[in-house]
Amino acid sequence: MSSFPSRALLVLVLACGVTAAVAQPKASGYAGIGRDATPKEVAAWDIDVRPDFKGLPPGSGSVTRGQDLWEGKCASCHGVFGESNQVFSPIVGGTTAEDVKSGHVARLKDPSFPGRTTLMKVTSLSTVWDYVYRAMPWNQPKSLTPDDVYAVTAYMLNLGGIVSDDFTLSDKNIREVQARMPNRNGGTTAHAMWPGSEFGRAARPDVSAVACMRDCVPAAATVAQLPPHARGSHGNLADQNRLVGAQRGVATAPPAAVKTTAPAAAAPKAPVALLEKNSCTACHGMTQKLVGPAFSDIAKKYPGQTDHLLQKIKAGSTGVWGAIPMPPQTLGDDDAKAIARWLADSAGP
Repeated sequence: MSSFPSRALLVLVLACGVTAAVAQPKASGYAGIGRDATPKEVAAWDIDVRPDFKGLPPGSGSVTRGQDLWEGKCASCHGVFGESNQVFSPIVGGTTAEDVKSGHVARLKDPSFPGRTTLMKVTSLSTVWDYVYRAMPWNQPKSLTPDDVYAVTAYMLNLGGIVSDDFTLSDKNIREVQARMPNRNGGTTAHAMWPGSEFGRAARPDVSAVACMRDCVPAAATVAQLPPHARGSHGNLADQNRLVGAQRGVATAPPAAVKTTAPAAAAPKAPVALLEKNSCTACHGMTQKLVGPAFSDIAKKYPGQTDHLLQKIKAGSTGVWGAIPMPPQTLGDDDAKAIARWLADSAGP
């Protein structure tokens, strides 16, 4: 009778041990650290599309629907006809019907031709599809569905004269369209840098750098520095790092000017984390123009006008700061109000 509690306790301990072992997935490579990714987690990351179209999701989209999506989400940066603006490179142009037949873009070898567009250079349609799916629109990457991407890609192909106005691109016919890409024969695998043998492989790539392992010149002691116009783009990095660890952050704040008068009231601290979270710093620098105006210039133009700035953030703006419009932003109301309030209160004397 006296052994019953001990046996019951042993059974309970073993049961708990089994439960704990089941609840914690086995980590590969490092005992007790992390866990294996679940199939759903792997699928969420594994969205790349290869040149043989492996990884391409099912779907379809017409040129007509692509034009509607393009004008609403793409034209503000890339132009209605893919001509882009002074910031982004053109997507369409420089190809001919003869290029579609031959698979070689003749103007790539013409030094008198002024530029290089996307459709002139790209060899695989999968590259266009994959990039749009992962990275576009710039202010909302990964917000397009596969059907959206098929439609936008179809519209670009139509602008380049590769498909007709009534064409619908899909995972079923994309290989046929690949056979009409103007520069499809313009690539090479002679460099042997492609990791597999699916697309042909030449000799072993020269990555051993044997010639550089003897009679080497002394290493240059050059230290990379930000150019003056880029300092402060994301605030002072030294203030954004922890005080422990090897990486402390370099001081990127512009040099303080010598004050000869009484100091003015301190400007509100920039909400750097909020600006980066909502991708504002992709287009705006703190003190210099990038794609759009500097935050400091916006603050000087609209001092104290919180409501006006909030409306511009939510609805977008056109023609105020130049040819490049700002599309409507989809950030939350609280974030938008905080940014508008900061700008309105940040005007200098």
